Amino acid sequence: MTKTTTNLLGIIITILAGIYFYCTCCSKCGKTVEEEPVKEEAVIPAKPAATSYPFAFNDGDYAVNENDNYNFNASTAAILTPLSTKVESGVASLKSFLGENASKVINVTGYYKSDETNDSAFPNLGLARANAVKNHLVANGISSTQINTFGSLKDEMVAKDNVYLGPVSYSLDTKAENADDELKALYEKIKANPLVLHFNTAQASINLNAEQRQKVADISRYLDKVDGATASVVGHTDNTGNRNTNIVLGQERADFGKAYLIRNGISGDKIQTSSKGPDSPVATNATEEGRAENRRTVITLN
Repeated sequence: MTKTTTNLLGIIITILAGIYFYCTCCSKCGKTVEEEPVKEEAVIPAKPAATSYPFAFNDGDYAVNENDNYNFNASTAAILTPLSTKVESGVASLKSFLGENASKVINVTGYYKSDETNDSAFPNLGLARANAVKNHLVANGISSTQINTFGSLKDEMVAKDNVYLGPVSYSLDTKAENADDELKALYEKIKANPLVLHFNTAQASINLNAEQRQKVADISRYLDKVDGATASVVGHTDNTGNRNTNIVLGQERADFGKAYLIRNGISGDKIQTSSKGPDSPVATNATEEGRAENRRTVITLN
């Protein structure tokens, strides 16, 4: 065998050996080697920016535009303090304008979200927030007769650290020509169907349903709009036990009702309380159902 042949055989043996070891040691022999797919990292959606609404309004002749507003914690109608100097300045300007323009009114609309809890006495948390703003405006010298309050659902609001920034909007308007007729109709409505709260025996707690909340809003509106208007809160009991004790219990219920209205923004100066104890039943005291009807507090207009 020549040297050339020997060299060729060596080369062939080397190639065959390499193929053998490649096939026995690589599990992907005979297959197309694919690259490992690049793992995509999960994309976390960006947190939406908090919404913020200004203390601003414009009727063409007069405008306020302060880049701040009344703020509220989620599920509450209590204004967060201290207020900014921008809001205080806007309120002072509004007071001056309304004082010089008795025919003008400011419409205050409070916003709320459907997932918020409404623990106020008003039909919705937006109206409760608007009422809180109204009370602040009144405390700063603006007549309640020149303030209208409304509530509006606004689910697109986004809180900042559980605080809603300025969930209140404003607009200027002219007093309605038929305002007096509307108030007269409201008075007759309340007198014909007053707010009645029922209590368990020896209990003085309040839990309002939707209809009762609307009655609170109606009473509050009338008291705001009519100079000298007052409401009466009268406590009643069943005839169980001593009459004198029941007179005291009825007064406690009336006082509790008054305190509840005050906490929800109705001036205590406009609320009169009294007790009739067991003396004015509306049902028989011979049954538990009748006694339950008699344990009540009646809130109406004078």
